[in-house]
Amino acid sequence: MASFSGNVENGSELEAAASINSQYDLTGFAYGNTGSGNIAESDSRYAKVYSATDLAQALKKGSTVKVIEIMNDLDLGWNEIPAAAQTSPFAKHNPPLTHPVLKETGVSKITIDGFDGLTIFSANGAKIKHAGITIKRSSNLVIRNLEFDELWEWDEATKGDYDKNDWDYITVEGASSKVWIDHCTFNQAYDGVIDVKKGSNGVTISWSYFRGDDQSANSWVTQQMNVMEANKSAYPMYAYLRSSAVGLSKEDIIAIIAGQKKMHLVGATEFAADNADLEVTLHHNYYLNIMDRMPRLRGGNVHAYNIVMDNTQLAAAKNKITPAMQTAISSKGYHFDVISNGAISTENGAVLVEKSEIIDVASPIRNNQKDANNAKYTGKIKAVDTIYTANGTTFRGDSDTQGSPLAPYPAAALDFSWNGFSSLPYSYAADDPATLSSRLTASDGAGAGKLSWAKPNWLITKY
Repeated sequence: MASFSGNVENGSELEAAASINSQYDLTGFAYGNTGSGNIAESDSRYAKVYSATDLAQALKKGSTVKVIEIMNDLDLGWNEIPAAAQTSPFAKHNPPLTHPVLKETGVSKITIDGFDGLTIFSANGAKIKHAGITIKRSSNLVIRNLEFDELWEWDEATKGDYDKNDWDYITVEGASSKVWIDHCTFNQAYDGVIDVKKGSNGVTISWSYFRGDDQSANSWVTQQMNVMEANKSAYPMYAYLRSSAVGLSKEDIIAIIAGQKKMHLVGATEFAADNADLEVTLHHNYYLNIMDRMPRLRGGNVHAYNIVMDNTQLAAAKNKITPAMQTAISSKGYHFDVISNGAISTENGAVLVEKSEIIDVASPIRNNQKDANNAKYTGKIKAVDTIYTANGTTFRGDSDTQGSPLAPYPAAALDFSWNGFSSLPYSYAADDPATLSSRLTASDGAGAGKLSWAKPNWLITKY
């Protein structure tokens, strides 16, 4: 029988937990995270959240709540939550400027501060919209089986650099430790999706699905494009892209902008002293149409195994921009292109990409983002037994194999070693990378709402 952490209330719960495959056990740098433990629904520390007000009450400073079950989808924009919720831990986020929905709903920032031992989950894969979560000074925190959506808008303010609103779905900072984000789905965001900074450590992100916009007739991006298409003069960058000077169609622009621009920034400040403490494990995640940072590390350590980076659609979208178009776009100071970077290690960070699959990512393994001739900006990075497909050619092997397309770029490769230890401080079982795409996109694969579990299964870390 599989081991089972926490107390059980009856035999049926134990039987259900024992039947779960151990592939979903917590591992990685967050190993040892206890979360809430298995707390009964009848316990006063178990909060069922139906509204923004319920969530504000459960997450207020000094709360004794240990389990937050999100019972239904939550619309959490600042303008759509009641006055009773417009108080700490909620705050008004940077105001939306262009997206027609967000201009009505507003955006909120939710701060989880000072918690030790907290599980936030949904039994049905509920969706959280129009809000970003910042985790500060917290430990033993678990977020599972939730979908995050509707936090992107077209960027005119910084000419497509997406450097104003600072909307991330989740930011882990303030030396937080032992944070597990598992079986979640993340849709397109304005800035990053999950960032880890300010010395936070012991973070594992697993069995999660990250994706750009699906470009459907009423998608989040399409809604934005329809508004701009009807009033081009109000959106100078968009108007220029549509003009004869560039010549992109609305459909071209949707295909290009549908990719998520940034993913995981690990370490926000160059050479910060606490960058050395950063620790993140990424495993069994599917990254679909992501342009950059899977992850981008400054100092510290990241272990990425059994992940898929799939940029097939983005590679096709990039071909819509001709060299002449790119020259015209750049001449106006606009940033509009398909960036295609995979895993990046800088400033003596250590990134191991292991038994993963990378598809049509132009620069799959990078080791410097600032000055390839200055070693202090170079990181250590290695790929092991990873499948790389580009331009119809497939390679399987290591980054240090002679002639490997996974060789680090653009600086001279550094010998790989972990920072602060000689071997990983946890055990794990990696799958054959040839099976990953089918496994992670299966009905019980990566993302929220994929597993129909008894509620106690979301509260434990070992099955």
